[in-house]
Amino acid sequence: MKTAALLLTCLLAAALPADDLERSVAMMAKTGSAYAPSFSPDNSRIAFITNISGSPQVWIVPASGGYPRQVTALDDPVEAMLWAPNGAWIAIQVAPGGGLNSQIYVLRPDGTALRRLTAGGKENNRLGEWTPDSGALVITSNQRAADSIDTYLLDITSGEMRSIAQTKGVSFVQDVSDDGRYVLIGRLRNRGDNDLYRVSLAGGEEIHLTRHTPPATFGNASFGPSPDVVFMTGNPDRDRSALLRVRVAGATPGSMEILAERDDAELTGLALDATRKSGVLVWNVAGRNEVTRLTVNGGVKQSPGPELPADIVGDVEFAQSGTAAAFVLSGSNRVVDIWMSPDASALRQLTFSPHPGVDLSAFVRPELITYKAHDGLELSGWFYRPRNGKAPYATVLSFHGGPEGQERPTFNSTYQALVMNGIAVFAPNVRGSAGFGKKFVNLDNGALRVNGVRDIKATSDHLVAAGLSDPKRLGIMGGSYGGYMVMAGVAEYPELFAAGANLFGIINFETFFKHSEPWMASISTIEYGNPATEAEMLRMLSPIHKVDRIRTPLLVLHGANDTNVPVIEAEQTVELLKKRNVPVEYILFPDEGHGWRKTPNRIRSTVSIVRFFKDQLKP
Repeated sequence: MKTAALLLTCLLAAALPADDLERSVAMMAKTGSAYAPSFSPDNSRIAFITNISGSPQVWIVPASGGYPRQVTALDDPVEAMLWAPNGAWIAIQVAPGGGLNSQIYVLRPDGTALRRLTAGGKENNRLGEWTPDSGALVITSNQRAADSIDTYLLDITSGEMRSIAQTKGVSFVQDVSDDGRYVLIGRLRNRGDNDLYRVSLAGGEEIHLTRHTPPATFGNASFGPSPDVVFMTGNPDRDRSALLRVRVAGATPGSMEILAERDDAELTGLALDATRKSGVLVWNVAGRNEVTRLTVNGGVKQSPGPELPADIVGDVEFAQSGTAAAFVLSGSNRVVDIWMSPDASALRQLTFSPHPGVDLSAFVRPELITYKAHDGLELSGWFYRPRNGKAPYATVLSFHGGPEGQERPTFNSTYQALVMNGIAVFAPNVRGSAGFGKKFVNLDNGALRVNGVRDIKATSDHLVAAGLSDPKRLGIMGGSYGGYMVMAGVAEYPELFAAGANLFGIINFETFFKHSEPWMASISTIEYGNPATEAEMLRMLSPIHKVDRIRTPLLVLHGANDTNVPVIEAEQTVELLKKRNVPVEYILFPDEGHGWRKTPNRIRSTVSIVRFFKDQLKP
């Protein structure tokens, strides 16, 4: 009887009409998320961003727990948010149409008195930090020059923007000292190499803290108990990021001291509490996170951190006074939510993002698989195995963006929806991925990108040889740089994939450099190549020049307001494939930029991807 009942269930599932498939996948795409916590000055409330209203907006919840209250209801998504030290204002960063021309607003915590402070044009503005007196915001903007993002002091009463520091490339705000005299600024002149500076908010004085031999990356910088002590993560003269300290004497920075390091992990997170003498370190161990508590009062001491109920720590935010902390956690079977801790020890869940009709316990946790590239380099990835059926599976290879991103076992409704429909997903970290050291992340720069593309073939070969994947039912998908890998994969290996989904990906480096944001183009010449001096190499690496080889049916999705990878990349792809009678489906989202923020668009994207791969791969 049990066997007969199971067979009947399988037959009914196989016979589900299309609208039931869409309904079940849409429920997964509707799952909510809560992130970007910011404490009120008295620590009684936490403001955060959630998409439960259909678009990312600001909500407030009691720190002790309770029902949250919506603060903003804008047509455009909120990207970032900070509660002022005096409690009177909340600053928000809003993306018109989902594009990069973000604008800075302030509003009262009850949602009233909303005012835009920036000009509202095409300039890219990014929220940094409040000054301690709550009278101004330190922000970054490219209003001076389109190819440079500088640092400004933005007065919230007058709206005046005063230049603090200019840079050639991209600057980012890290911290403001408690006395309001200094700001820590990062400067990224090319992807894969940056520096940190202590800059006077009054203007003029600037101290270079991180003199090094390129490449190296520095981040998560924070002032210590005084502005003359700076903590940061970084990897100068070493492969993996560690905890560093720089002491400043007068106008002279000392050497970068290594305070904490691991051979098996990269330090990817540092957060100090209000005393600036203790906090937490977040370690990246092959994609999963581990947390240790840090004390830097006199000596440096690490102790075990809280037991994590999920694999990924997205953020840690300490209260404006005291030792309370908010952790943003997620995992393959846990949606993104905020958890509270009184002192970075035990955790309790604060937000409960909705997932109506979705049983998270049924979600698949991936297996970590390691394998070799064509040249013997060790690669790894996460394999999401369907609960029903048996290997070899119809399988989709999913490539992350960046290319300096990293595939991690975080919550991904598209992966889970594919697995639910019998399609395995393998999410690899090929060369050029972050999280595995400085050498690994730079192995695909410039002309070396051909080896990154060869990793596509090595990945599929391993899955087939291991008996996990059916060679006749392989798919490939990816977003942004992952979309480039899709197009490179189907062009270089035209017989390998039965279907591909390109989400806002690059197909032509010439048009990417010409139409992308000038600052994005200026910092990408080391990573991709310099169009002024390496045009032929970029041409060779661009899949558009091998489009005659493409036979794979494709799904192309793009946002009309994308200024990072402009929509001309999708238009070229679709036009050229249609001319050659290659099956291609094109979905353009008129109210999105680089990725999908609005719930209806996320639903449409996920449903379209699952239906496409189900039709093409026939699991």
